[in-house]
Amino acid sequence: MSIPDPVRIGLIGAGRIGTYHATTLARRLPEAELVAVADPFEASAQRLGEALGVQWLTDSQALIDDPRIDAVAITCASTAHADLVVAAAQAGKAVFVEKPMAMTLSDADRAISAAEANGIPLQVGFNRRFARDFATARDVVTAGGIGTPQLLRSLTRDPGLANPAGVPPWTIFTQTLIHDFDALNWLNPGATAVEVSVMADALVAPEFKDAGLLDTAVVTIRYDNGAIAVAEASFSAAYGYDVRAEVFGSAGMVQAGSPAHLTTTHWSAAGVSSPTARTDTDLFDSAYAAELAAFCTALRVGTPTLVGGHDARAALRIALACIESVEAGGTVTVRDTDRVGA
Repeated sequence: MSIPDPVRIGLIGAGRIGTYHATTLARRLPEAELVAVADPFEASAQRLGEALGVQWLTDSQALIDDPRIDAVAITCASTAHADLVVAAAQAGKAVFVEKPMAMTLSDADRAISAAEANGIPLQVGFNRRFARDFATARDVVTAGGIGTPQLLRSLTRDPGLANPAGVPPWTIFTQTLIHDFDALNWLNPGATAVEVSVMADALVAPEFKDAGLLDTAVVTIRYDNGAIAVAEASFSAAYGYDVRAEVFGSAGMVQAGSPAHLTTTHWSAAGVSSPTARTDTDLFDSAYAAELAAFCTALRVGTPTLVGGHDARAALRIALACIESVEAGGTVTVRDTDRVGA
């Protein structure tokens, strides 16, 4: 599938990350043309469409069916992702979908099958693969620079919980740590996760624990090549969004990310400080733009996307195993199918 330049894109989902991606497509990437935005909430769709000077709709299917549109960017609620991937694929539209691509493995399989059956490119929004330091670390690993991977680490610390009541159960695994699971899979090339053990609690907002909110977690993953990985997450990084990774092997070690890498630094008589807490879009601003640019390039040149549906499924397998580990209170096997009754 090869698409002319610029790639004409319609975006579904006018929330925080959808607004950010739409602005990037409309104002930062010459290889993309934002044609329209859609959101079921009319006020949200109108606000974003008018701000960017593009058509706005409340009907996602109408946007997908628009003959002007070459590709669809899906940035709405995660529970709708798989259905929209299928709808776009059946309409012959290339798809960029934010993580997670699906909430169950059966839905992930359905999305992958629809993309493959209709011959459309599918890219998933795992932005760390497009961050320069993470990409360099991956290159070191694949070049044999650390020997055989033995211990891996990835962490995500989010600045806070603005509204704990609005966070769905299991978010720490399916929305937050799923980035770390993809990063660990990517930094341990060719290996498959086979076992997971989780320790998690509500340390930031304990009053919401009974509602299913876990805000602090440490996950241990064993891979089939013998490597052991640890992923951790917290929703309480007072100093700003913090993402790091490390691969230790038989011949060395490589790291990516730094808690001191702040976007703004203020020197004064009081000392050195960062005036504002760093957000995900501050830290990964270049990576977010790079992943969308890479998506457009793949469509224009006709090459495979750099992170696809099978990658998203592999990360989801681990996230779902984490839920099972919490419920079982111990180590569980990473399954390749959904649990009965899940």
